[in-house]
Amino acid sequence: MAPEKLQVLHALDVAPTQRYHLRAVVIAGTGFFADAYDLFCITLVTKLLGRIYYHDHSSGEPGRLPPRLEAAISGATFCGMIAGQLLFGWLGDRFGRKRFYGKTVMLMLMGSFLSGLSFGNTSSSVMATLCFFRFWLGVGIGGDYPLSATIMSEYASKRTRGAFVAAVFAMEGLGVLAGCVVTLVVSATFRAHFAAPAYEMDPAKSTPPQADYVWRIVLMAGAIPACLTYHWRMKMPETARYTALVARDPHKAARDMSKVLDDISGADIAGGEPTDKAVESQSPLTCGVFTRTFARRHGLHLVGAAACWFVLDVVFYSQNILQEEIFSDVRWVPEARTMSALEETYRVGRAHAIIALCGTLPGYWFAVVFVDVVGRKPIQTLGFAMMMAFMLAIASLYDRLLTSGRTWLVVMYTFTFFFANVGPNTTTFVVPAEIFPAHERATCHGVSAAAGKVGAIVGTFGFMYASQRADGSEAEETGYPSGIGVRGSLFVLGACNVLGVLFTCLLPEPKGRSLEEVSGDGGGGENLSRDDEADVGDSQVLPL
Repeated sequence: MAPEKLQVLHALDVAPTQRYHLRAVVIAGTGFFADAYDLFCITLVTKLLGRIYYHDHSSGEPGRLPPRLEAAISGATFCGMIAGQLLFGWLGDRFGRKRFYGKTVMLMLMGSFLSGLSFGNTSSSVMATLCFFRFWLGVGIGGDYPLSATIMSEYASKRTRGAFVAAVFAMEGLGVLAGCVVTLVVSATFRAHFAAPAYEMDPAKSTPPQADYVWRIVLMAGAIPACLTYHWRMKMPETARYTALVARDPHKAARDMSKVLDDISGADIAGGEPTDKAVESQSPLTCGVFTRTFARRHGLHLVGAAACWFVLDVVFYSQNILQEEIFSDVRWVPEARTMSALEETYRVGRAHAIIALCGTLPGYWFAVVFVDVVGRKPIQTLGFAMMMAFMLAIASLYDRLLTSGRTWLVVMYTFTFFFANVGPNTTTFVVPAEIFPAHERATCHGVSAAAGKVGAIVGTFGFMYASQRADGSEAEETGYPSGIGVRGSLFVLGACNVLGVLFTCLLPEPKGRSLEEVSGDGGGGENLSRDDEADVGDSQVLPL
C-alpha cells in the first residue's frame, strides 16, 4: 500500500455501518433472491413436466423427462450463467459496475417470464423453447454474481465487509425457500380445485389439463423480485473504488460517496485528495489477467478461488441430484404411481422446503455472523471438512440407516447442506470479491464463478448417471444406465472435499484488511521490479 492512501478509500474502510450499507445489501440481495428462485425452482416442477409432456400409456408408469432432456434443461441455464459471469465480469471492470447492473436484472425478468410462456406444437418444441429462454435467464443470473459481489465489497468497510457480502449471498437461501413455498401454494390450490386420482387408479385423469398452468406460474413468479429491484439498482452510484482506482477520478468518488454515507463530506475528502499527478502515480498499474505480472502476483490466488468453487459446485449440485434418491428411499416422496401429478409436485416442494428450513437457511446466516469473526479460510476449511465427514458417515451407514434409521439419515444429510452453506458455498462467493485488484476484480470473480458452474455441470450430469443403482434395476423406470448408486456417489463426493481443503491453502486471508492491502492496489510502482513494469506496459495490448 502507498503511504498516501486516497482519503475516500480510507473513509470507506473505517465508516461505521449506516443505512446505505443496509440498503445496498437489500438491493443486491433482492437480486440474489431472484437468482436463487429462478435457478432452483425448475427442480421442483421437473417431475410435473415429465407427467404432462412425456406420458407413455403403454409403459404402465407416469411420464418422465428423458434423461438427455432433463440434463439439457439444467445445462442450458448453467451454460448461460457461465457466459454471463465471464461477460458481465469483464464489462464491469472495463466500463463500471453500475452501468450493467440493471441489465442483468432485465435479463432475469424477461428470462423467467418467458420461460413460463414456453410454446410449441409438440412436447419437444415446448422443451426447446424452455431451454432457450432459460439460457438467457442464466446469462442474467450469471452476470449478477460478479457485479453484486464486487459492488458490495467495494461499498463495505474492512471490519464488516465479509458479513455484508455474505448477507447478499444469504438471500439465495430465502429465494430457494420462496420457490418451495410458491410451489406448495400453487400446487395445493390447483389440487383443491381440480381433484385427480392417483396414477395407478386412473392414469389418464391423474394429470388434469390445468396442471400445465402450475409449472408456468411457478417459473413466471421469479420475475416479481427482479422487477422490484430494477429501479433501486439504477439509482445506485458507481463504487468509489472503481471511480478512484480504475477511472482515476477521486474527486468524483468523494462526491458520490458523500451523497450516500452519513458524516462524510465530499468537500472535506476531496480537499484531502492528491493532485492529478499524484493520483496518476498512486493508481495501480493495470496488468491484465493474461500477463506474467498478474500470474506472478495473483495467479495462484485465481487458481485457488476457481478450483475451490469448482469442487464446491461439483459436490453441492450433486447433493441436489441425490436428494431425489434419498427422498424416495426415506419415503418422503412415495412412488410416483401412487400419486396424482399435483400431489407429487406438492410433496416434492414440501421435502425441499424442509431441507431449506433446517439446513440451507441456517447455514447461510451462520456464515454471515461468523465470517468476519473466524475468517474466510478457517470457515471454508471447516465447511469442506465437515461435508466430507458427514458424507462418508452417511455412505458407510447407508444401508443400515435405510432400514432402521431414516430420521438419522435425513438429519445427517441436512447437516451436509448446513456446513456447505456456512462454509464454502458462501466463502467461495465472498473471497474472489476481496483478493484481486480493482481493475480486474469483477473479471476474476466472474472467472471463479464460471469455474464453479463448470463444476455444477459435472456434478449435475455426472452424478445424475452415477447415482443410479449398480444392478440396473432402475434402468427401465428412469431410462438411465446403471451407475455406482447413492452410496458409492457419496464416497466419491466425500473424497472431493479433500481437494477443496487443499485448494483453500492457496488463498490469502482478507479478514480485517482493506481491499487495497489484500490486492496490492494503490501501491504505485514501488513494489514492482523493472520486469514487472515491462509486463504491465505490455498488458495494455491485452486488457483482459
